[in-house]
Amino acid sequence: MKLQKIAWCSYSTQLLNAAVHALSSHNSSNSSSPASVVATIPYYRLYKTQTEFFRSLDYRFEGDTSSFLNISEAGKVIEFVTSPNNPDGKLNKAVLHGPNASAIYDRVYYWPHFTAIPNPADDDLMLFSLSKLTGHAGSRFGWAVIKNESVYQKMTEYMSSSSMGVSRDAQLRALKLINVVLETRGKQIFEFGYHTMRNRWESLSKILSLSNRFSLQKLGPRYCTYFQKIRGPSPAYAWVKCEREEDTDCYEVLKAANITGRSGSQFSAPDRYVRLSLIRSQDDFDILIQRLTQLVSEERQQQNHANNFLQLKKPLMSTLRRGLVY
Repeated sequence: MKLQKIAWCSYSTQLLNAAVHALSSHNSSNSSSPASVVATIPYYRLYKTQTEFFRSLDYRFEGDTSSFLNISEAGKVIEFVTSPNNPDGKLNKAVLHGPNASAIYDRVYYWPHFTAIPNPADDDLMLFSLSKLTGHAGSRFGWAVIKNESVYQKMTEYMSSSSMGVSRDAQLRALKLINVVLETRGKQIFEFGYHTMRNRWESLSKILSLSNRFSLQKLGPRYCTYFQKIRGPSPAYAWVKCEREEDTDCYEVLKAANITGRSGSQFSAPDRYVRLSLIRSQDDFDILIQRLTQLVSEERQQQNHANNFLQLKKPLMSTLRRGLVY
C-alpha cells in the first residue's frame, strides 16, 4: 500500500469540489480543454449541482459515465465513484481507465454497518465523513486520503482558501469520537450499527416482498473482512421501484401514503424510482414500516377483490355461452 496523506475539512461536501479542482489542474499544461466530470447513474446529485455551481473554466459536468466509455477519444475525465453507492448501496468500481482518467472514490458509506468490507480501501483519492461513521453529522467533519503529493497540495490549498481551515472545536470533537471508536477497534459501534441496519433492511424487505407494485434493489450476502464472515446486506437506503405501468412518479405514489422519499430524478434516474432513508431515528423508521405495511395491505386487498370478481365471473360467462340465461 502506497504512503498516503490525509486532508480534513469542515464538511465532506467541500472535499468534492476540492478534489475536482485538484485533479482538473493536475498535469493540465498538456490540454487547454476543461476536464469532463462524470458519474454513473444513479448518482449523488451534489456531484452535478456543485460542479455546475462553481462554473470553473478547468472542468464541467458531462453527465453519465457511459457517454465516455471510449476514453481514448476524450480529454481529461474525472469520474466520481460512490462505493457503496448512494442511493442503491452497490459497491461500484471505476468504469474509466487510462492516462486521461482519474477517479474520486466517495467512501463515506464504506463502513461495516452499511456494507460488507471485501478488502481494505486503497484507491488513489478517497473521501470519508464523520457523519456516516458515528452519526455526528452536526460536527461537520470530513477527510480525504490521497496518494499523489501534488493533488494533496492542491486540495489543501483549495480548502485553506475557501474556508480558512477547520474549527478547533470540530477537530477536538472529531478526535474524541474517533478515539472512542478505536478503543474497541470499532467493534462496539460497528456491531450495533450492523445489527440495527440489518434488522431494518430485513423488515423492509419482508413487507415489500408481499407486493407486486413495489420492488427493492437486489443486494446479496458477501464476505466481510472486518467481521470475518459472510454477512447479509445492511444498506443506508432503500432504492424502491414502482412496477405498475401507470405509476410513472413513484415519489407521488408514496407521498399519497404519507411516505416521503427522494425522487429518482434527484439521482438522474427515472422517476419510477424513489430513495427511502433507513438511517433516521427508530421512531421515524417505525412510522415508515407502519405506512408501508398499510400501503401493501391495501394493494393486496384490491388484488383479492379483483381475484374474487374473476372467480365469480367465470361460471357466469360459462352459463352465458351455453345460452341458459336470457
